[in-house]
Amino acid sequence: MTTPPALLIAGHGTRDDAGAEAFRDFVRQLGARHPELPVAGGFIELSPPPLGEAVTELVEQGVRRFAAVPLMLVSAGHAKGDIPAALAREKERHPGISYTYGRPLGPHPALLNVLERRLDEALGSAGRTPGDRADVTVLLVGRGSTDPDANAEVHKAARLLWEGRGYAGVETAFVSLAAPDVPSGLDRCVRLGARRIVVLPYFLFTGILPDRVRHQTEGWAAAHPEVEVLSADVIGPEPELLDLVWERYEEAVKGDLRMNCDSCVYRIALPGFEDKVGMPQQPHFHPDDDDHHGHGHHHGAHSHAH
Repeated sequence: MTTPPALLIAGHGTRDDAGAEAFRDFVRQLGARHPELPVAGGFIELSPPPLGEAVTELVEQGVRRFAAVPLMLVSAGHAKGDIPAALAREKERHPGISYTYGRPLGPHPALLNVLERRLDEALGSAGRTPGDRADVTVLLVGRGSTDPDANAEVHKAARLLWEGRGYAGVETAFVSLAAPDVPSGLDRCVRLGARRIVVLPYFLFTGILPDRVRHQTEGWAAAHPEVEVLSADVIGPEPELLDLVWERYEEAVKGDLRMNCDSCVYRIALPGFEDKVGMPQQPHFHPDDDDHHGHGHHHGAHSHAH
């Protein structure tokens, strides 16, 4: 029987001790869930252990093959460049090892469900029922990046969170490196007519940046007492997150790195679009296609291509 590849979790890193410990504890939980294979985790920057130390830990256990999964919501510079570069360096340091690289977590429906739960918790703390959403505007706050693709991913998450869930709107802001910042995002919500806003941090764990989101939210709310502003919690080490990391691991091991199928309405039952799951798809033809071959979207259970 072939030994399955080990699992290496690559984290961003934080100067916040509680946030770093949350990551390390998450790696331990994954290991406890999957005793059949070695599991290790490390950071790109700011926090111990460094990613290279985690690789060495695996190698010392006899590991020669592993799958690396970036514990990150969006594909920015770390996921696109820093982690692959670090893994290439480790391959030089440890001749004979091989690895596959998974994809970031992204706006997966499982995480959208956790975000929805965080919103319900925030509304519940203010005496609101989960279904009482029609006058609630959500401000989803991402980390922010100099990579426009990464920032666009946060906008995608916001749109998917809005679709079918009954909120008045879901707007987007960033806590660093990108506009709009949190106060500007709140200003925009008000200009769009919001009178009840929940600020939702799009972060996996606690840390300096999520704390900054909350502090900026509280400062803005104090200056605008006419607007009800609530703060929601980060995603946290929920079972859905553990399941999703394992899903990314299995994708990497099998080489099944689907692109945008996570939020495909023909594959996943998204709120308000459940009737589309498994719906047969017909090819469509562009008027300029002389040969009329077009390109079909096959979203069934047995054939799926983007």
